[in-house]
This record gives sequence, C-alpha cells and structure tokens, in this order.
Amino acid sequence: MEAKGLTYLFVGLSFALYIGIAFWSRAKSTNDFYVAGKGVHPVANGMATAADWMSAASFISMAGLIAFLGRDGSVYLMGWTGGYVLLALLLAPYLRKFGQYTVPDFIGTRYYSNAARLVAVICLIFVSFTYVAGQMRGVGIVFSRFLEVDIDVGVVIGMVIVFFYAVMGGMKGITYTQVAQYCVMIFAYLVPAIFISILITGNPIPQLGFGDTLVNSPTYLLDKLDQVTTDLGFNAYTENTKSNIDIFCITAALMFGTAGLPHVIVRFFTVPKVSDARKSAGYALVFIALLYTTAPAVAAFARINFIDSIQDVNYSVAPNWFKNWENVGLIAWRDKNKDGKIQYSAGNALEGVRPVYSDTRGDSGERVLDNKPNSTNSNEVYIDRDIMVLANPEIAKLPGWVIALVAAGGLAAALSTAAGLLLVISSSISHDLLKKTFMPKITEREELLYARIAAGFAILIAGLFGIYPPAFVAQVVAFAFGLAASTIFPALLMGIFSKRLNKEGAIAGMLSGLIFTASYIVYFKFLYTSLNNSENWFLGISPEGIGFLGMLVNFFIALTVSYFTAKPPEEINLMVENIRRP
Repeated sequence: MEAKGLTYLFVGLSFALYIGIAFWSRAKSTNDFYVAGKGVHPVANGMATAADWMSAASFISMAGLIAFLGRDGSVYLMGWTGGYVLLALLLAPYLRKFGQYTVPDFIGTRYYSNAARLVAVICLIFVSFTYVAGQMRGVGIVFSRFLEVDIDVGVVIGMVIVFFYAVMGGMKGITYTQVAQYCVMIFAYLVPAIFISILITGNPIPQLGFGDTLVNSPTYLLDKLDQVTTDLGFNAYTENTKSNIDIFCITAALMFGTAGLPHVIVRFFTVPKVSDARKSAGYALVFIALLYTTAPAVAAFARINFIDSIQDVNYSVAPNWFKNWENVGLIAWRDKNKDGKIQYSAGNALEGVRPVYSDTRGDSGERVLDNKPNSTNSNEVYIDRDIMVLANPEIAKLPGWVIALVAAGGLAAALSTAAGLLLVISSSISHDLLKKTFMPKITEREELLYARIAAGFAILIAGLFGIYPPAFVAQVVAFAFGLAASTIFPALLMGIFSKRLNKEGAIAGMLSGLIFTASYIVYFKFLYTSLNNSENWFLGISPEGIGFLGMLVNFFIALTVSYFTAKPPEEINLMVENIRRP
C-alpha cells in the first residue's frame, strides 16, 4: 500500500480509537466533566499530562525551530522541561489539596473575590486561545499534506473531531483519550528518529547519534552541520546568536509559564490523593523526556537531510517530497538567477511573510508566485519551519508506513492539547463565570449543558485562529507561555506561600502582568513588525521572553498594592495554612 493509503488507514484507526474511548468514558456528571471523577491513576495521569503538554509545538514545530535556529533553539528544551520541576515542587500538590475544579476556582476562593475569579478567567482565556491557535494550525498542516486537502479544510476536520470527544467525554474522556494519544505520539516520534539516526550515523539511539560521527566518515554530525550552514551564509549551527539576557528571559518565561498553564495544572486535580499529584508530575517528566531528548537529534538530521537533498538540484528532477509540500503552499521556489537549479542559502527568498501562488506553472514547472523576489540575497527557497518533522521521513526516503505513522502522531499531538485547552476554557465559563458568579442557582445538569455549549463555541474560535495563524506554531505557543508566566503563575505561587497577599494585590498584579506582556507582544509582532529586532527591544528582550519581565511586574504590583491595603480575613489565612500542611 502507498503512503497515502497507509496515512488514511493509520489516521482513520487512530480517530476511531479516540472516539471509541470518548464514548466509553463519557462524562455523566460535572465531577466527571471537570476532573474525571478524581480517580485517575498517577501513571495514566502522567501519560495524559505528557500528551496534553506535548502539543503540536513539541511534536511538529520545536524540532523545526531548532533545525533552523541551531543552538538558539535550546531555550525551548530548557524552558519547557524545567517548568515541570517547578510545577511538581511549588504548585501541583498544594492545588490538589485545595480540591476544587479549576484554576480560577482557587484564585476566586483564595482571594475571596469574584472579581479576582473574573480576572483569572480573562487571563486564562487569553492564554488558552493563544495556545490553541498553534494546535489548530498544526492540525491544518498535517491534513493539508497527508490527506491532500486545503489547510483551512484540515482545520475544520480537526475541529469536528475535537468537538466530538471533548464535548462528549469531558475531562474523563479526554484523559483516557490522551493516554492513547501519548502512545501514538511517542511511537511516531521515536521510530523515524531511530531509522534516520542509523542511516546518518549508524547509531540506533538518536540521542547518542546526535553527537556521533557520520557513517563511513570520521567527521562528526555537528561539525558537518557547522560547515554546511556557514558555507551557505548562515551562522554556525552550534553557536548562539541571541544575547545572554534574551536566552535567560525566554527560558525563564517558558519555565514559569509551564508552571502556570491552566490546562496542565488542572490535570493534577484528577488524581485521588495529594501525593499522587507529585507522582503524576514525576511520571509526566519521564514521559516528556523521551521526546525532548530526541528532538535535538531530529532537528539536526532534518536540517542536514534537507540541505543535501535539494541544494544545486535541477528543479525538473527535484525530489517528490519537495514538490508535494510545494503543492500545499508550505515550500516555495523562486528561480532568481534563471538557471533552473534550486539554490538554498541565508536570507528571505520572497517579499512577504508567506508565498502567494498563481494558477500557472513557470518555465521549469514550478508553481508561479505572485510575491516579488527578495533582491537583497541569493536564497531561492521559502520553507515553513513547521513542516520539518513531518517531511523528515519523506526526505530520508523511509517506508510509507513510517510516513503515515508520523502523520498520525502529529495529529495526536495537536488534538490532545487542543482538547485539554478547550475543556479548560469551557470549564471556566460554565463553572467560574456562570455557576460561581452570574448564575449560582443553576442545577448540575444545566451546568454540564452550559459547559458543552461553551466548548462548542471555543472550538469555533480556535478554528478561526488556526485558519489565520499569527506566526509559526512554536512561536505562537511561546507567547502563551509568556502570558501564563506574567498572569497566572504569580497569583498561584503567592496564593500558596504568602498569607499577606490580598484580593486587591492579586487583581492588580494579574491585570498589570497581562497588559504589560500582551502590549509588548502585540506592539512588536503585529503592529510594528519592522521594529521587531534586538536594537528596539527593551533591554534586548524579545517578545518570546518578555513574559519573564511581566511576571516581575506582577509580583511587584501585587505585593505593593497588598502592603497598602487591608490584610486578608483570618479564615483565608487558615485555608492557606491547611493547604500547606502535608
């Protein structure tokens, strides 16, 4: 069977599995819908947390970013894994002991204020919709290439699948679906990595092959990459180009943002005991490490295979994978020097962010672009970084079943996280806004209905973000982490470890962190993109790292306002003491 047929088979079987699990474990109460009945085993919860966490950004985009950023991309590895240590030590067991349903639930109760609850919901929605944009974009990319549909159509298909098992199953259905998705995802990531590691270095362990010599050569893989990239006008693969302060701030924003992500935190509300919350975080870190320690090797393999397969190749005999991705608009070639050969080097090939195609073919058979060529460099190739992991098996000429497996894994990664995020959004609206704030007299059955309706609307909005994405998947997700670090994490941390913090301080801190971070990101990424460079950034800190400063702003404002306003009531101090008690 060809790769296309195998892809339909693998994706179809995986979707049938997810929907079957959702039907089997469908939610029958709000307790099931919000926290899976608080009966999930720590190992299963660790796998579900890993799947919830290893989104399209991890599976699809992270290795693509590292492939092109080189050592600069290590910030994603350090930040996204380090955050789990903070989560396990500082938040997970205490929030589980609190024992409610949502993050705004804790903030509203701890700060004895529906206004604080409302601000937490606003922050959560900002974070979650920013994050889910990347997931839906990932779904569209996978569908567009492997099922040969338009990206927008792919996003719509993904919306339908997520709607079915998220709305029906709630947290209970999502949890056990994510266990299956983790198994699909990690198998789909490791199998091609092992194959390609053997082909390039002869070492079956990708993590070791990353630092090994090439097959039939004394040259090390990374030395070869340094040489190839510098010859093409790029910076050496193993050298940093970012400033130390920016590396520090991006890593910190990702770490503290991880510890403040509501769809990850709520996973620790689903286990039976407080001790199980800490165990779940440990298991999740082990399961996540399988992918994260493999990602640098996948990135290096992808970059060197990509260059070797297209450089100086006549377009008329270009490999099929190149033309396949060109047909879905995620690779473009502009023959600037009219020699019919593909020339890849440093610089933007086109004027404009993404290629705009006409309906005709050029002299060499390429898809004609309406974009003007960028005349300041010789690069002729536009490539969307988000495709590197998905294209890697095709580039390496692996069997069709491996290509199909990667497609199923990419969809599992994007759908698992999208479902978790959408559930968090719907729970906050139905439980925190309606039940706890505006409509306290609704019954449990009505609350469950409103939760499902909210999930439906959230999926529609998420689909729009997927159709009109603001940036590459991992970059979009990085912004979400910055927002989480600057809004939710400080409120949770100080809510547990500071008795003095009051409702006025918490509200002022969350709003100031949100406004500062969101304004900085919008200013440089959407309003004045021409100014988005280190010369114009505040203290040289990029929009991906500004969440760390936003977090400091939050801490400062919250503590200052609390100092000048009334202390929290005595019952709140007793609640904090009880949460801290083992």
